[in-house]
Amino acid sequence: MKDPTFILVHGAWSGSWCWRELERTLDEFHVASRSVNLPSARLGAEVATDLFNDAQHVAQAADDLDHVVLVGHSYGGAVISEAAPLMRGLQQLIYIAALVPNKGESAAEAGRAVRVRTELDDAIEVDGDYLRLNKTRARSALFGQCDVSVQEWAIQRLTTQTIASFRSLRTSDSTGAASLYIKCRSDRAIDPGLQNVMATRCDEHVELDSDHSPFLSHPLEIAHAMLD
Repeated sequence: MKDPTFILVHGAWSGSWCWRELERTLDEFHVASRSVNLPSARLGAEVATDLFNDAQHVAQAADDLDHVVLVGHSYGGAVISEAAPLMRGLQQLIYIAALVPNKGESAAEAGRAVRVRTELDDAIEVDGDYLRLNKTRARSALFGQCDVSVQEWAIQRLTTQTIASFRSLRTSDSTGAASLYIKCRSDRAIDPGLQNVMATRCDEHVELDSDHSPFLSHPLEIAHAMLD
């Protein structure tokens, strides 16, 4: 079988830029990858932009590919779950510190499966129909183990996120594709206890001693976890 292309789907408030270090590492391993920018995380996004819009965008970005591994980080886990039935040649789903809503459940509801307040919760601010992050508080919540220069580079690129994307329900059935959950046990954004629950919704799981963004803080380790 032809080697798959890894489709990298970022989390809320983020963008394809977050995969920079991981993409470089995958290139060194001669592994094809493609990152996307979710519509719900664009400045000026339509307020109704929701989970299904994001999933459609991911499917369109991979429309020319017959062999795919979907990789979702944080909110991106909900997106790849919704997008999976829209993909052809889907071989695997990989969740990184991600939300994995059941059918009929929203990303927000999945995030309440364990009621623990995190540093990310304290960083979220409501701005009408959008959510934004307090950059000072979000720094350690998202990028705690990154170099200071990487933290500054990343924090300046955070955007708004539509509230609709968190509240819209997953409508997709399971595809039966193999799934792997990568837990980050030093995460201050998605509580490790919640990650334990989300991991039970996948076939296999592994664990890294990482912050919420291992693709920036531990690119080699997350690459090995994905490929092994």
